[in-house]
Amino acid sequence: MTKKKPLVVVTRKLPEAIETRMMELFDARLNIDDAIMTKQELIDAVKEADVLVPTVTDKIDAAVLAHAGPNLRLIANFGTGVDHVDLQTARSRGITVTNTPDVLTEDTADMTMALILSVSRRLAEGERLIRKGDWAGWGPTLMLGHRIWGKRLGIVGMGRIGRALARRAKGFGLSVHYHNRRRVHSDIEEELDATYWESLDQMLAHVDVVSVNCPHTPATYHLLSARRLKLMQPHAILVNTARGEIVDEPALTRMLSDGEIAGAGLDVFEHEPAVNPKLLELQNAVLLPHMGSATIEGRVDMGEKVLINIKTFVDGHTPPDRVIEGLL
Repeated sequence: MTKKKPLVVVTRKLPEAIETRMMELFDARLNIDDAIMTKQELIDAVKEADVLVPTVTDKIDAAVLAHAGPNLRLIANFGTGVDHVDLQTARSRGITVTNTPDVLTEDTADMTMALILSVSRRLAEGERLIRKGDWAGWGPTLMLGHRIWGKRLGIVGMGRIGRALARRAKGFGLSVHYHNRRRVHSDIEEELDATYWESLDQMLAHVDVVSVNCPHTPATYHLLSARRLKLMQPHAILVNTARGEIVDEPALTRMLSDGEIAGAGLDVFEHEPAVNPKLLELQNAVLLPHMGSATIEGRVDMGEKVLINIKTFVDGHTPPDRVIEGLL
């Protein structure tokens, strides 16, 4: 007797090669139109799915999971961050949750470095000047930015992405400083020539560039609060490629507008896809549509991890990228 394939509901469109393999292995219900699913659609999905494959745009909270059917035993997240999934409720309902770590590290670090350069050297402003037809030719004081060589970079969160950024920063002549929940091993500090700051407040007051690279958790919500942002030097810039909720966005917007912080490069926003209209008006803010991990290679690698996690789980084994295991 042929074993019935598990019903796998995928909430967004994935790379074609991944969707093809998904359909070969499972009874896959795909989102061909790539429309963000409504709460009711998510509820309908968890009622009948054996496996749910959500992304960061799907809020899988307690209200959604309350409707989960008895067959739902795995949430195989397409992405590293799982702050959009209520892990406690999932665990209590016996639902295992997996993610896709490691594959986005280099891509996100690349984008972080690009934003540091873009804000410091006013690249986006210069590009807009050309497109508007307002460039009248080279001038000795035109579009003056700041060199990054010799400056201090403060990394908030020295995980995989933070360390990958530190390696890049060294090549650009930045001195690396970091704050982390736990100090990293001395071998890593030596490799990266990184200085540890136990006090985030003190680090913010002494660096020229602040990069947010920690996960969003209840403990890191508004970690960079209005009070902490005020500790930054007026010439300093802030870059965030982690999660928008980590930074007090209204406070940051006010300080950018008032010149209390020199600039910001943001790939994430507190209420995305909504963006604070006041941010849109600022010339000293480079704004990107959450594309830090958006490479073809990265998306395919993510999809392959999802496939492996599902296949391993369905075959009765512990998936390699388990975040939590259901208790039931």
